[in-house]
Amino acid sequence: MNDSVDKLVIFLAKRDGIDKLVKTFQYVSKLVNWHVEATHPDTAKRFKQWEVASGLGRKAFRTGRFLTGFNVLRRNPGSTLSLRLLAVLANAGEMVYFFFDHFLWLARIGTIDANLAKRMSYISAFGESVGYIFFIIADFILLKEGLKAERKLRSSKEKSAEEEKGIQKIRSDRMMRLMAVAANVADLFIAIAEIEPNPFCNHTVTLGISGLVSAWAGWYRNWPS
Repeated sequence: MNDSVDKLVIFLAKRDGIDKLVKTFQYVSKLVNWHVEATHPDTAKRFKQWEVASGLGRKAFRTGRFLTGFNVLRRNPGSTLSLRLLAVLANAGEMVYFFFDHFLWLARIGTIDANLAKRMSYISAFGESVGYIFFIIADFILLKEGLKAERKLRSSKEKSAEEEKGIQKIRSDRMMRLMAVAANVADLFIAIAEIEPNPFCNHTVTLGISGLVSAWAGWYRNWPS
């Protein structure tokens, strides 16, 4: 598939695809709002509204997303005991994140008590951060295994077509996992800003750059090949 428009249409048809596009809107508008709020308050207000609308829109798109983690655990939790344990912990954290994110969304749009928003945000962010930590650990284990497998394939003097194909597959998987690690580390900064506010994680530039790193890593992973 070489047509860029076809790829874009397929990308945007995916829930993760449209989420990464709107996430880009959300964090670009956050950075623009921060940059112009002192000199152009009217423009800053417009971008703030865009940021808030994008964030609420993303929460609506994620309705039912907590079932994804449940399905992963049901279908293919991992090839070894350690990976299965990491998958349970990571997906459990992610399920908590997406489940309580529903209530955060409802609180912020006024459907349920708005006073619940802070508590729902904390629980959601806590589950999110737990999930990211275990996803990162699992990805590093699989990256290490991939390097070992590649070295083994490269050790043979005359490589068959099948071995060359195996090396390419390992490299492709490595890039996808590195993108996943980048996205999870970036999102972990955003979650920590909610759980344990601090000057570094809560700075607008840190949040903005983290959000864009996560969004663009997601673009790479979800873009049709």
